[in-house]
Amino acid sequence: MARAPLLQLSGISLTFGGNPVFDGLDLVVQTGDRVALVGRNGSGKSTLLKVMAGIVEPDHGSRVLSPGTSVGYMEQDPDLSGFATLGDYAASALDPSEAYKVDMVAEGLKFDPAMPTSTASGGQKRRAALAKLLAEAPELMLIDEPTNHLDIEAIGWLEKTLAETRAGFVLISHDRAFLNNLTRATLWIDRGEVRRSEQGFARFEEWRDKIWADEDEARHKLDRKIKAEARWAVEGISARRKRNQGRVRALQALREERSSQIKRQGTAALSLADGPQSGKRVIEAKGLTKSFGDKPIVREFDLRVLRGDRVAMVGPNGVGKTTLLKLLTGEIEPDAGTVQLGTNLEIAVFDQNRAQLDPEATLWDSLANDPQMAVSGRSDQVMVRGVAKHVVAYLKDFLFDEAQARAPVKSLSGGEKARLLLARIMARESNLLVLDEPTNDLDVETLDLLQDVLGEYDGTVILVSHDRDFLDRVATTTIAMEGNARVTAYPGGWSDYQAQKDPAPAEEASRPRTAKPAQAAAAAPKPAPKSGLSFTEKHRLEELPGVIARLEAEIAKLERLMADPELFTREPVKFQKATEALVARQQALSGAEEEWLELEEKAGG
Repeated sequence: MARAPLLQLSGISLTFGGNPVFDGLDLVVQTGDRVALVGRNGSGKSTLLKVMAGIVEPDHGSRVLSPGTSVGYMEQDPDLSGFATLGDYAASALDPSEAYKVDMVAEGLKFDPAMPTSTASGGQKRRAALAKLLAEAPELMLIDEPTNHLDIEAIGWLEKTLAETRAGFVLISHDRAFLNNLTRATLWIDRGEVRRSEQGFARFEEWRDKIWADEDEARHKLDRKIKAEARWAVEGISARRKRNQGRVRALQALREERSSQIKRQGTAALSLADGPQSGKRVIEAKGLTKSFGDKPIVREFDLRVLRGDRVAMVGPNGVGKTTLLKLLTGEIEPDAGTVQLGTNLEIAVFDQNRAQLDPEATLWDSLANDPQMAVSGRSDQVMVRGVAKHVVAYLKDFLFDEAQARAPVKSLSGGEKARLLLARIMARESNLLVLDEPTNDLDVETLDLLQDVLGEYDGTVILVSHDRDFLDRVATTTIAMEGNARVTAYPGGWSDYQAQKDPAPAEEASRPRTAKPAQAAAAAPKPAPKSGLSFTEKHRLEELPGVIARLEAEIAKLERLMADPELFTREPVKFQKATEALVARQQALSGAEEEWLELEEKAGG
């Protein structure tokens, strides 16, 4: 049975200064539609949603809403001016007798309706905007990035709520799992064209790749035809034959068709430069305990992070994930317990608040004035993984155009700020990446690329994220923070954690938890009972840190020697001996680290 249209756009054209955002756009949203709206950052997703909501007027075309249809719109940056509290804003369109609906939604989204708007963070304001939409319950919901700044628990509640609604909705999100579970159709914005598939986001990549493959094949055929016609034209001139003017005009038309085709936007040139190899033990935390006032964050927590681990932290907002991150990296001191960092660490940090970016500085200055990227005597170049590169060229690697180079950081979208911060981090060498909410605001393609880059990274990664799909693809260990100082390490990603966790008995709620014995392969084990060391073993344990440091220094010296590209041709014997020495010392270092770990375990430490 045909479904009734709720909203119809016809012949929509819209231009902001330069190239058109949309031209001749037609689309229909029907009753009960559950649509994913996808596209690259900057492709016009939020603008299209505003056109659908009637907030942005197109240059040409019409917007027709079915009579009696109510439409609700949740924007990324809501304006709460004029409202005293978040609850006042969320209930502003409701009858006073229905204000209770805001309280119901606020409980699921975990925000306080009584919070003053003047002290609310951007994330809290977005929760209020989402609560406003859900409480009003319109027949068509237009939702822009609802999962940003929500923790996994709140995302799960929202997912269940939207799955049960009878309303239609169009949804922008970077959260793959959220889109996969909710959507039954997909709108894809690509180079100003909007295509629709009657399949949910789970089939989007297959559909997109098929369209791109068909485009490439058609372009290849067009190029071959142009080449053949051009050869005919040249041969006609050289043979002094009268040219067929119709064919000449056809050739010109083919060339114009080819030049008018809009090139697909590439992907950001994400790449991580591995720094010097760290020691095998990256972080050793023992009895870690921290509270703020009467709020416990972590209690008697043990964790060992080894080189190459990918450790993810999950839990509700406010539970202390960022605090634990800072404890483990030595940025803040614990109340009790110890944190020992490994040797030779080069740490790069991605901050969820983007505090490393000055909003008033230009993109150019954000890179050129970074002490770790600056090139002495050159304000137009930056040092990228040991090589000087022009600022604009490096910005283009991260999909910024030349006009944006002199724009202030505050003019960027959330996704663009994330890409700029990634550009800074990826310019320097590191062997420990600390990523606090790196997935917020990034489009799906950039998330895919970031995931691949992390997979190839030789160093160690510690991250905080609420993106379940990203966690499953990246994490080798998941640290679950469940509140009241309950912190447990599980092997694997989000789905592995869900499969392994046991509901904690109420009487054990305040006690720290550790993973079950079967999970000990990736989780941090409790120290074994002390068995004592012999005199020789004790002496060896004290001696090993110096041995490890000496081997690391020798390896670094050999690596610098072999970095000379002319060494092999100039002194092949020396090159061969250096190669053999490097392999021998790397093996010796690995053996020394293994021996240290075994003795440390035996000592009960």
